[in-house]
Amino acid sequence: MESLPLWALALIFAGAAAVIWVAGIQLSKQTDVLDARFRLGSALGGLILLALATNLPEIAITVSAALAGNVGVAVGNILGGIAIQTVVLVILDVVGTKGGKPLSYRAASLTLVIEAITVVGVLGVVIAGSQMPPGLVLFRLTPAAVLIAVIWLLGLLLVQRSQKSLPWHAQGQAPDGQSAPKGHAKASAQASAQKSGPSDAGSSRKKTGTGKALGIFLVAAAATLGSGVLLERSGDAIAGQIGLSGVLFGATFLALATSLPEISTGLASVREGDFQLAVSDIFGGNAFLPVLFLVAVLISGTPVLPQAHASDIYLTALAILLTLVYMLGLLFRPARRVLGMGVDSLVVLVLYLAGVAGLFAVASSG
Repeated sequence: MESLPLWALALIFAGAAAVIWVAGIQLSKQTDVLDARFRLGSALGGLILLALATNLPEIAITVSAALAGNVGVAVGNILGGIAIQTVVLVILDVVGTKGGKPLSYRAASLTLVIEAITVVGVLGVVIAGSQMPPGLVLFRLTPAAVLIAVIWLLGLLLVQRSQKSLPWHAQGQAPDGQSAPKGHAKASAQASAQKSGPSDAGSSRKKTGTGKALGIFLVAAAATLGSGVLLERSGDAIAGQIGLSGVLFGATFLALATSLPEISTGLASVREGDFQLAVSDIFGGNAFLPVLFLVAVLISGTPVLPQAHASDIYLTALAILLTLVYMLGLLFRPARRVLGMGVDSLVVLVLYLAGVAGLFAVASSG
């Protein structure tokens, strides 16, 4: 693609982003339906499958970049994606909660705090792993990449356990918060799908609806994977032509493009009044993204984290900082809105904008 003119590359990039937006919406809808039909959310394996489904663009980009030996784009996309997906919560706060209490006030629960702690935990291992000796590889695995996956799985177990039994008053749910239980938006999606099926009795209607949902899911997944590869290839060519490093492009434009599905599905959740689900989807995706370093190591056969540049570590620290701000927001529940958003969202937005400006300074001095 390097031989194509810049305008053609921009069209390819924009077209791939548009496909990811549309396909991401369908993936989310059909995942909700399949989740309810097969009770995926009630099992650890289901949670893993759902995490894979909702992060297909990042998976496609990581695999494509690792196969091409361009791990810089993959690392920048993963770590930059965590930071920018956290900023998606600012968008949800501004657009989705107009005229009411801020997002963190409505969504506050200890389960979300556990998810945020999981994000901080895996990112801490990312920083530690970047300091490990580059030759520490066994069976195409590195200790840091394996530990990230282990912490993510433990985080899923703790989240699942907290939803069943938490030794706190009201199961860790804050007073005057979300009235309906977390995930009721998914139940509504499943109910709508059931009503849209044929009028046959019982099992026939359910079987047909499930088959249709699975078919749409597979088509959307294939479109997302293909578009993710196009995003990575065209984005790398665009970065080369405009003189922007792969890390900077991956952390900004590429990360924003792969975050489009989170914006659309998050807005749908908050409009349904499922504020906890909207926040949980963001934190859950952010906790999963560093697991893709394990995929990159397995494919490339080389340790990824020890090759991390100063800008990569900078992005990791920024993502931790943004997550901690929202963690405090969930605990202290600021009810005041400033400039149309909660105080925590305003702090996150300011920190992110300052962080991106600092990122260019870090990259230029490296």
